[in-house]
Amino acid sequence: MPQCGGGLDRRIAAAFAHAARLAPRAPALLVGSDTPQLAPAALAAPLSAARRPGVDAWFGPAEDGGFWALGLARPDARLAGRLLHGVPMSTADTGRHVLERLAADGLKVRELPTLLDVDGPDDAARVAALAPGTRFAARLREFAAAPGPAR
Repeated sequence: MPQCGGGLDRRIAAAFAHAARLAPRAPALLVGSDTPQLAPAALAAPLSAARRPGVDAWFGPAEDGGFWALGLARPDARLAGRLLHGVPMSTADTGRHVLERLAADGLKVRELPTLLDVDGPDDAARVAALAPGTRFAARLREFAAAPGPAR
């Protein structure tokens, strides 16, 4: 689905609202596209039906203080707005702000593993080293081997 206008806080909230319209009783998990090392198996156990009862939200912290995943067991537009609107994004405190809002709303949160997200070339190299068999790592190697100006 195309992203709506506004800051990242508004776009993430709108994605949850859209998910709620598509499947009103289904949980929704949003995963950042800057964690290419994430394997589906890492989410299988924490999101399994057996481990879902009593959990209202899932939070995947990023090493830099942000988050790479946020999930809601029962997403809706108003909840997403309360949790996300006005949260300063892309700061070392973004994750803390979201966790505080989840707690203030009385939601039981299951934390997912902490991952490195790719915000720059050094992060890209670290992620490629963590997951050398991924398409991301292969493309990074191709990019590094390409002739041209120093990168």
